Amino acid sequence: IWQTVWLEAVSDTYIKKFSVTPDIHQGMFFIEANLEGEDQGMTLSAEAFLDGQSVGKGEAETQWRNTRVHVPLSEKILWTVETPTLYSIKLLLKKGDKTVDEVETYAGLREVDIQGRAILLNGKPVFQRLVLDQGFYPEGVWTAPTDEALARDIELSKSVGFNGARLHQKVFEPRFLYHADRLGYLLWGEYPSFGVDYSNPATDEPIIREWQEILDRDRNHPSIVGWCPFNETPPEAGRVQRIVVDLTRELEPTRPVIETSGWTHTHPHPEVLDAHDYNQDPESFKSKWDSFFHSVPELPSKYGVGAGAHLRIPFFVSEFGGIGWNISEGWGYGNTPESLDAFYARFEGLVEALLFNPNFFGYCYTQLTNIEQEQNGVFTYDREPKFDAEKLHAIQTQTTAFEKDPVLVVEKPESVEWKVVVEPAHDQGPGTEWRYTTDNPAEGWERPGFDDKQWKTSQAGFGDRGKKLLSTRWDTEDIWLRREFEVQDVSFERAAALIFYDNKTEVYVNGELIWEKGSWNNAYEVFDVTEALKGKLKEGTNTIAVHTHQDEGGQYIDVGLFLGR
Repeated sequence: IWQTVWLEAVSDTYIKKFSVTPDIHQGMFFIEANLEGEDQGMTLSAEAFLDGQSVGKGEAETQWRNTRVHVPLSEKILWTVETPTLYSIKLLLKKGDKTVDEVETYAGLREVDIQGRAILLNGKPVFQRLVLDQGFYPEGVWTAPTDEALARDIELSKSVGFNGARLHQKVFEPRFLYHADRLGYLLWGEYPSFGVDYSNPATDEPIIREWQEILDRDRNHPSIVGWCPFNETPPEAGRVQRIVVDLTRELEPTRPVIETSGWTHTHPHPEVLDAHDYNQDPESFKSKWDSFFHSVPELPSKYGVGAGAHLRIPFFVSEFGGIGWNISEGWGYGNTPESLDAFYARFEGLVEALLFNPNFFGYCYTQLTNIEQEQNGVFTYDREPKFDAEKLHAIQTQTTAFEKDPVLVVEKPESVEWKVVVEPAHDQGPGTEWRYTTDNPAEGWERPGFDDKQWKTSQAGFGDRGKKLLSTRWDTEDIWLRREFEVQDVSFERAAALIFYDNKTEVYVNGELIWEKGSWNNAYEVFDVTEALKGKLKEGTNTIAVHTHQDEGGQYIDVGLFLGR
C-alpha cells in the first residue's frame, strides 16, 4: 500500500462523489454531486467561504443520478500562480430538517483555455516552466516519508525557477495535489502507462476504468492544468489512447488533454502536441525548434497528426535537458559537462532556446531529483542541492517571448492539391520498393545511373522496433537507400517531403542535396522543400537517395515526396 487508505462510516444515503467547476466570467462555482442510496426528496446546499466569511450559497432539490447546484460568489478572487486563493466549500445533504451527509472541501476560481498555440490561465499567457517529477524517495521509492516531504519537493522546485511539474508515470497522492493547490504550482496529471502490452485489447478495460477513477478523484484540484494519460507509447497503443482522450474530453472538458507525451500521436483531432528532445547541444537544439514552426504545407490526415498539425495548436517540448552530473554509477543524457560553468552554460542555452520562442507555451525539464540510477536531477535523491539555486532561478524566470507576444491566432493553412511522387510507407505497394545497403557504398551512390544491383530490395519504413509502419529491419549504424520515381510534369507550386527520421538524415534528388537534419523527430513530419527542389526534377525517370546515421536509442527512416498545385 503506497498511498493513504481510510475507512469512513456513512449513512444509507451519502454524497458519493462531486465535481466543482469554476466559472471566472460569471463568478461562480458549478457543483455536481452524485448520491449513493436514496437520491430524491432531499436538498443539497453548497456554501462558499473566503477567510471564514460566507461569500456565496446555492441549493437544489436532489435529482436522480446527479444534482447540480450553482454557487454565485459575492467576492471573486482568481487562483493564480502568484496568489493561489482557495475557497472553502461546505456541502450539506438534508432530508427535511435532518442532516443526512456533510462534506467540506475547497476550490480555486481559475480557467484554463486554448487560443491558437497558447494555453492561457485566466485568459493570460502564463509560461509553464515545468520539471519532470517522478515522485521517488530513497526511503520508500513511491512512498514519501512524510507529508512535509511532499510540500518540500514543490518548494525546492520553485526555488530553482520552476512553476509546475509533469507528474511522471505516477498517480500522485492527494496531499501533494493539495500542497500544489495552496502553493500555486501547475501540474499535468499522468498515468503509469509503461510496460503494458497494448497489442492485447484485454488491457484496454483496466486502463480506461482506472483513468476514469483518476479523473473523478483529482479533477477538483485547481493546480492541475492538463491531463497526460500516456507516455512514450508505441503505435499499437493508438486504439486505447483515442478512447481515453475522447473519454477525458467528455468527462472533464475544463482542461486540455494530450494523447501521449512524446512518440506516437494518433488522435485525428489533437488539442495539444509535444516532443521529447534530449539534444545536449544548445546551438543545434535552438536551430531545430526555431525552424519547427515555419509554415509548412499540410498533407492529408492519413499521413499523421505531425504533418502540419503542430502549427495550429499548442506545442511544447515536454522532456529535454536531463543533463547528467557525477554519473559514474548511473546515467544521464549526453556527455557530462566538464565543469560547473559548462553545466550552467548548457542549461542556460537549452532553456533559453525555449524561453525566447513565442510558439511554446511551456517546457518540461528532466528532472527534479536523481532517482535510483538516473543521475540527472537538479537535486540529489536526498533532496540536497547539486547546483546554485539562484543561478538556475535567474535563468528560468526571465520574461519569455510567449508572455510578451503569445501566438493567439493561427491562419488556416493554404489548400494544396497534392500528387505523391515518392510513396511513403503509408502508400507502399508494387513498384514502391527501395534499394538499400548498410555497407558504406562507393562514391556517387546518390546519383542517377549508380550501379546498385548488389544492394538489397525492400519496402519502407526501415528501423529496428516499435514503429507502426515498420516493414524492413535495420539495426546497424548507417543505411543508404535509393529508388527511381516518375514525374510527367516538372512544374509545381509547392513541394513537400514527409520524413520520419532517427537520426541524422540526408535526402538527395538526382544527385543534389535537397534536405538534411541532425538529431531526430518523434513522428512523421512535413517539410517544405519547394525551393530546394526547383530545377532538380526532370520529366520521366528521377532518382531519390537517402542516407541515415544512427547514434543511439531507437532508429527509423521513411521518406515521401509530394508535388502540389
